[in-house]
Amino acid sequence: MFMTMMRRQSKSILIKIVIGLIGVVFVFWGIFTIRGERPGSKIAYVNGELISGLEYNATYRDMLSAMQRQYKDYWDENLIETFQLKQKALESLIGERLISQEAGRLGLKVTDDEIADAIYTYPAFQVNGVFDEDRYRSLLNYNRMEPADFEAAIGSELLGEKIRQFIKSFLLVTDNEIIDYYTFQNEKISLGFVAFNPEDFKDDVKATTKDMEEYFEKHKEEYRIPPQIKINYITFDPSDFKDKVSVTEVEIADYYEYNPDRFKEHRQVKARHILLSVPPDASKESEAEIKDKALEILNRAQHGEDFSELAKKYSQDTTNASTGGDLGYFKKGQMVEPFEDLAFSLKKGEVGGPVRTQFGWHLIKIDDIKEEKIKTLNEVREQIEAALKEDIARDMAHERALVLMDQMPYDVDLSSYAAQHGLGITESDFFVKRGDIPGFGTDEKLKQAIYSLDTGEVSDILEHKGKYYIFQVTGAKDSSIPAMSEVAGQLKKDVEEHLSLEAARKTAETYLEELRQGADWQELAKRKNTITEETGFFSRGGNIPDIGYAPSISEAAFLLSDKARYPDHPFLVHNKVYVIRWLGNKGIKEDLFDKEKGNFAQMLSLSKERLVWDRWLQALRDKASIKMVTPVSDL
Repeated sequence: MFMTMMRRQSKSILIKIVIGLIGVVFVFWGIFTIRGERPGSKIAYVNGELISGLEYNATYRDMLSAMQRQYKDYWDENLIETFQLKQKALESLIGERLISQEAGRLGLKVTDDEIADAIYTYPAFQVNGVFDEDRYRSLLNYNRMEPADFEAAIGSELLGEKIRQFIKSFLLVTDNEIIDYYTFQNEKISLGFVAFNPEDFKDDVKATTKDMEEYFEKHKEEYRIPPQIKINYITFDPSDFKDKVSVTEVEIADYYEYNPDRFKEHRQVKARHILLSVPPDASKESEAEIKDKALEILNRAQHGEDFSELAKKYSQDTTNASTGGDLGYFKKGQMVEPFEDLAFSLKKGEVGGPVRTQFGWHLIKIDDIKEEKIKTLNEVREQIEAALKEDIARDMAHERALVLMDQMPYDVDLSSYAAQHGLGITESDFFVKRGDIPGFGTDEKLKQAIYSLDTGEVSDILEHKGKYYIFQVTGAKDSSIPAMSEVAGQLKKDVEEHLSLEAARKTAETYLEELRQGADWQELAKRKNTITEETGFFSRGGNIPDIGYAPSISEAAFLLSDKARYPDHPFLVHNKVYVIRWLGNKGIKEDLFDKEKGNFAQMLSLSKERLVWDRWLQALRDKASIKMVTPVSDL
């Protein structure tokens, strides 16, 4: 049998291949084996069934690898906590256990034949559309996974899909639900509004000492100073060693001989062109007319008329038409492909075209050609000498740093040590830990290395922009809340902004109350010297014209009508306070609904399926017995 044969093999495919097998999110699964873990470690019991350390580590590492691939150079180990990866890995395994247990209760199972069929039909294992055993085995060997693990993972995935289909069979989408969903997404509303800007109230407010004390007491945490450190460091700059470097003629000649590609000059052409632009929405007839015009100009150029003068008269490339269409010298890879292909096919003095690009129709004339060549040694001697000196100076700087590190005592004061060896030291002030390092910007690798040091600890040799450094953390301050006097300037500004906002809010509330009591919209605006604006019609979900993204306004607006034009309160959005007024609604168009009904039915079905699945899984969890053996904080 296929499965028996497969179990004789020693390896299996990584579980990531399974992700694409069925198309169901693999968040609930993680059944693959990582060798070398302690087989007896226990993480949790789900209704008496064990989640082992092996499974947990496999799932966690898979999630971690995925995040690192996604964030690449922006990855920071702090993101593990930000995204709660350890908790998510555990949750995925708990979900997998609950689903598997419920499937058993429902009598759902996956047969060996179903698993074998999934393997046979998976494209990664096929050659020319047919399952290939050699390809299967090579992938197994390459990914170092036991066949049983792979088969179990496929079985779990298929089982999850069966449960989804089982749940989906109870879901019905009615015509009324579809039209309600379509209406919710497509109906539109138009609003009038008045915006009250706190900036307009700043001259009317003044922050008293009492105001500042009360505000500071309520918002102390906003002024908390994060943990801080300060550092000393020695810099090893290669430029300091250049005057000690000498390069021989033999070294220069050897460098030239072994690096010919560095001194190669690729073939270049010096060209002029005439562009006749073609608008993106041009009709076929219009484009044909433009091409005919290009052919007419080409004929004139080929019969002796000055190409430069023709370019000045007819070219629509405003960047060079005045210079006769001069493009200067360029090599392959610098122009769009159709243009470049023609330019490099022409001889010196030849005119060609027309050629079509996304910009329009071009005519091209070649003024000069520089053939490919390798520069002579005399031409590049200074360049080679400078490069060699730079390389040697960099090696000398690094070697100097290595010698100092080798001789450095374990418990060292870097400042004194630098002085003993005649080196300068740079001392920083305290700066926020986890922020940018003064003088080094956003170098993430450097930040990670330095922020991992304890007070007094010395770093390894670190490189930054071609220089080498040795760092020592010389002081640290815990997070703290400053005295009010230390932040008096910022506090005063914050209080005044707060008071201005409150003044704007109270004014808006009074304004809205007068409207709700029957005041005329335009008359009140004239009396209060305010400016009324209109949004025009907009739908849910997007930005509101002239207001921006404001879900609170959007949600309230669609509850208004000609019988209730005003909401109960103003809205604070983007640091302005808005009073809104209903102007009108636009319902859906029946003909468009009939065309789009099928798509919206499918979207609604998927939405209901996800919602029911999440609730079903949560219900399983609520009634489950989950016993933690190893807390997440210890994982």
